[in-house]
This record gives sequence, structure tokens and C-alpha cells, in this order.
Amino acid sequence: WNNAGTGHSALCELNYTPVNAADGLVEIKKAIEINEQFQVTRQFLSHQVEAGMLANPRSFINSTPHMNLVWGDANVAFLRKRHAALQASPLFSGMEFSTDPAKITEWVPLMMQGRPGTKLAATRSPLGTDCDWGEVTRQYVTALRGQPGVTLTSGHEVRSLERNPDKSWRVTARNRKTDDKRIINARFVFAGAGGGALPILQKSGIPEGDDYAGFPVGGSFLVTDKPEIAQRHLAKVYGKAAVGSPPMSVPHLDTRYLDGKQVLLFGPFATFSTKFLKQGSYFDLPASVTLDNFRPMVAVGWDDFDLVEYLAGQLIMSDADRMTALREYLPGAKDGDWRLWQAGQRVQIIKRDPKKGGVLKLGTEIVAAKDGSIAALLGASPGASTAPSIMLDLLKKVFPAKLATPEWQAKIREIVPSYGVALNDDTNQLAQTWASTAKTLQLAIAPPAITLPTTPRPAATRVKVDRHPDLALQGTVSAPARAGADTPTPRGRRCPTPSR
Repeated sequence: WNNAGTGHSALCELNYTPVNAADGLVEIKKAIEINEQFQVTRQFLSHQVEAGMLANPRSFINSTPHMNLVWGDANVAFLRKRHAALQASPLFSGMEFSTDPAKITEWVPLMMQGRPGTKLAATRSPLGTDCDWGEVTRQYVTALRGQPGVTLTSGHEVRSLERNPDKSWRVTARNRKTDDKRIINARFVFAGAGGGALPILQKSGIPEGDDYAGFPVGGSFLVTDKPEIAQRHLAKVYGKAAVGSPPMSVPHLDTRYLDGKQVLLFGPFATFSTKFLKQGSYFDLPASVTLDNFRPMVAVGWDDFDLVEYLAGQLIMSDADRMTALREYLPGAKDGDWRLWQAGQRVQIIKRDPKKGGVLKLGTEIVAAKDGSIAALLGASPGASTAPSIMLDLLKKVFPAKLATPEWQAKIREIVPSYGVALNDDTNQLAQTWASTAKTLQLAIAPPAITLPTTPRPAATRVKVDRHPDLALQGTVSAPARAGADTPTPRGRRCPTPSR
């Protein structure tokens, strides 16, 4: 319930496919990168199921088509161009584009009610998923507790980090209920505590952490669990951010599978708290301000003032305002069917910049000591969807010598068979990955046949790009200036998916 549960693979997130200001082309490099990372996640989850660490895959991952729905000439033209551009990558095989109201009604009947004569466009990918990362965590932690050499301590807060004479770390933690103190000496420390990672990094005193600050942003969703509504919508449908709004504000209507029930979420609506964690302290933000990161924070506040205005506008929204926003996507929505739910907190990275003073960083970033003895994961998006790839990057950064050994290479490839392979360039490996993971994870929608482009990628019309601040995702989406631009989809030949 803390997030929308999207298995982020750039199938519907328009922010990963910005328009290049110089040539007007829709760029897909970032989309390919994110999609490749989610293929690693699928393989990691599959291995954990096969190893007995995770059970009942449908309790944490379910086939859920990923869609876009936009309206207006400019947005329709952009979505057409985006779909055409993505045909250059086999990772996006099976994605359909349509402006036919009847076809779109087949995909999302509830969203099409009450839209007579509206010019619409939609894309739909059968490869999308809904993921319950809380369930993954609960199952994984339960399994780890039974492993030799693993000790799990919860309900504790790290109070100090000090360097021992032998260069190991002395970690002092307190039980949040009893205030009992616990001291652990460790040769390596990793801070993966979400919003709590920055304070831990700052406690370490390593110079690499001086460049960073954090800005907390919360989110809320409108929720319904009424079966007559939730069971008539099967998709995660992303729209397009309004002009002047940061892309983290992109509204989406999401099918979710939570606690064995199918529910719908709509949002997010931004909220603000000085807490770095949902159950954190109101002093988290002020306590994180230092002489080193104060100037970068001020610089970001000045340069991204439109973001401040957006947050202010979100905070004064009424219940009626939120329902009005929902009805743009679900025209027949009734007040009594929906309730507001406070979701989680995210802490966005602010990093010192020699030219601008400070910049709002996109995505996640691993910060490590020069000697590799401590590392922290900062940032928020795309979150758990790409966590296995992030951890592989961590191993590369802090254990390069061990990672290069045959033993480590073999173990990693046992977990992630495609490790070191760009699936975008290897369609046979991609087809095998899709087929094997779909079978192990019990995904209800079979992977599509892989389409290989046989014609050059079509040139795009030069377009005007509106620049907006970005809290979560890289790039800014801009719609084509020529309304109704018709970029043909490349014809392709099909590579059959191997049998399971």
C-alpha cells in the first residue's frame, strides 16, 4: 500500500522517452536501460522461487498490462511517435498502438465510459506486471532468518558509526522500544535503509557523503476495493504530466493485487513531511542539513521554484479536487466509492554541483568510501523494480576483485543467467529469459513473439521541448508540434519464442 506496485520496465512511463531538442527524435536509450534492469529482476525473483526462498509467485507478481492513455492532438501525435520509436527495440515487442475508441474500450472499458467524440490514443503492452514488494520482503526475510550465518535485528536505529583502529566499523544501535544498546563491529557496512540511508551515511563521516542532501516527498492515492469496480479494470494506465508539472506528478490508474484482493489506485497526489521515513521523525530533514549541503539545497530551491509551486498546489487540494482529477481518467467515478490513502515517503537526492551549486539528481545513486568499506544507496526511483541491478552495481564498485573471480561470476550467472549480456542485442537470450521467467513466476499472460525491425527507424518531426523539473524520472516529455503527425510503425519479422 506504500506505492503503486508498478514493475517499472519503461513500457508506460513516458518520462523515460524524452524528445531530443536538437533533432526532434524520441529517445529510447533510458527506456532500454530500465527495461534491461527489470529483466534482471525477473531472473532474480525466478531464482529465489526455484531456490525455495520465495513461494507462491502470484502473491507478489501478476501479469498486468501496462498502458498509456492520452487525449488532445499534440499528445496523440507524441504517443504515436513514441510507439514507432520503441519498435526499434525487441524489448518492447508486442506493444500495440490504437486511436480506435472501440479497441481502447476493449482494453479499458471503465475508462472509456463518458467520452463521446474525444480524440484519444493508447498503447498497451502485455509484458507489464504488478508487484507487491512488501510481500517479497516478508518472504525473503523469513527465509533468510533460517539461513546459517544470518542474524536479523529489527526495531533498532543506528545512532553512531565510528572507525576502529583496524579500519573496520563500530556500529552502535538502540532498540526503539527499550532503548537497549547494541554494538556491532563490521568489516563492511551497507546502508540500504531507504530514506534512512542519508543520515547513516552522514554519521559515517566519509568525505564522499559531504556532497549530498535529501528532499522528502510523500504521496497519497485514491483507492477503491469494490469488486464491481476493481474487477472491471485490468491495467496500469499512465497519462502525461500537465504542462508545468514535474514528471513525478504523472497520474496513473493502477490495478493492484494486495492481500489476495484486486484493488484500484489512482494518483499520486504529492504530500509533504520533514520525515525521511513514513514512521520517522519530524526532525529528519533539519537534522540532515550541514555546512556542506546547505548551499546545494538553497540552489535547488531557487532553480526549481516551479517544483515548489507544484507542491504547494498539491498540498491545498481538496477531496473534490482529487475526485475531479480522477474523473479525467475514470469519468464515471463516484465520491462514495473511493477513499484517500497515505502512501510512503521518498527522499530525493540533492547533490553539490560546481557550476549550479546544487542539482536535483534523478534515480538512485550508490555512494561508497574510497576503500570500499562502507556504501549507501540514495534516491528513490525506480525503486525495488531495479534493486537487483543496483546491487550488482554495488558489488562491482566495492568488491571488484572478488567479482572478477570465476567463483563469483559463476554464482551470479546462476542467479541471473543473462548477466553481462545486453538482451536488447540478443533476441535468442531475451526470448529464453521471457519464457523461463514467465513459467517460474506463473505469469498469466504469455510473452509475445519478438519483433525485429527490418526498416530504419523513422525520422521524427522537429518539435518544441518544454522543460520541467524532474523529481523521479529522467528526461522531459514534450508533445510534437505538428498535431496529428503520422509516423508509420516499422514492419518487422518475428522471432518465435522458444517453448517452455
